[in-house]
Amino acid sequence: MPIIDISLLTGRTEPELREMISAVHDAVVRSLGVPSESVRVLVRELPPTHWAVDGETIAERRARS
Repeated sequence: MPIIDISLLTGRTEPELREMISAVHDAVVRSLGVPSESVRVLVRELPPTHWAVDGETIAERRARS
């Protein structure tokens, strides 16, 4: 059973997330040849204060820009 774990910054709409989940699901089914019902897609949305690049949070980077 493939489990796909996706982490994103918050801010996408429900339709955008739904489209992404569907596309990822379909790609896994097609590329691995697994049954559709066996694929799990987990989406974790993180606030910009909980995501860092080069020791600086995205919130800090945005505030600086």
